[in-house]
Amino acid sequence: MGLRIKIGKVTFPNPVWVASGTFGSGEEFQDFLDLGTIGAVITKTVTLKAREGNPPPRIVETPSGLLNSIGLENKGIDHFRKEVYPVLRELKTKIIISIAGADKKEILKCAGRLLEEEPPDAIEVNLSCPNVTQKATGYRLISQDPRATERIVSSLRRETTCALIAKLTPDVTDVAAIARAAEAGGADAVSLVNTYPGMAVDAEDMKPVLGNVIGGLSGPAIKPLALKAVRDVYNSVNVPVIGIGGIMTGTDVAEFMLCGARAVQVGTANLADPGAYTRILAEFKLYLKRKKIDKAGALTGRLKT
Repeated sequence: MGLRIKIGKVTFPNPVWVASGTFGSGEEFQDFLDLGTIGAVITKTVTLKAREGNPPPRIVETPSGLLNSIGLENKGIDHFRKEVYPVLRELKTKIIISIAGADKKEILKCAGRLLEEEPPDAIEVNLSCPNVTQKATGYRLISQDPRATERIVSSLRRETTCALIAKLTPDVTDVAAIARAAEAGGADAVSLVNTYPGMAVDAEDMKPVLGNVIGGLSGPAIKPLALKAVRDVYNSVNVPVIGIGGIMTGTDVAEFMLCGARAVQVGTANLADPGAYTRILAEFKLYLKRKKIDKAGALTGRLKT
């Protein structure tokens, strides 16, 4: 059974990856699964300077989902280079580093510092975190602005030849239009969707549950919306689409690939069960075997309509 898929110039061992912010730097999960079986580890997002993140509480469970308002807490790119990156390079899997910033200048500086080291297999530029505020445009998120999206991706493209993935928000009227802008800027792939904005209310205390009031909703509750977004974008761009949103089983992986995803990212499932990845990948392999599909990539876009 052929599980390998290609994004840009990089061949990944399988299309099931782990999402940024849900898997640490990988080593935290080594007691729960064989890290060498993972298609790719996407790191927690790193920024140019250290960020304290949003005030607590930061996480709350909701029906069929999870609201988080972490706010990209991290110790900055210099700490990442010295303390985290050396560990990542020892992992026997593909490494994708997630970066973010409030504007193009910050993102480019962060990428520049990162690329002073040995380049990762890919960079995922997070243009869509719902829990931070960007600068310089009339939009709340960078990936709500097609021009800013294209400019930033284009600038990053000039800085590196490694695979470049643009992570997009679903909080737009037409996510396909933003995906086309990322493609025009030179992205090798687009990943979607990031979390949907939402909130939880404590009726007894009559106040929001999250310290930041608004958080990002993930988990099975968003899967139908994410599937539609993936399908819409697949029908609109020529670069690969990486699906995210409520993937809890191997069948979920198949559904996203049928809608057009070349790869997927498992997120909330890792928080619910640190060993979930192994089960999900095994279930996906069984699905391919049952359907007599020899190559995982052949599943992409095969939805019958």
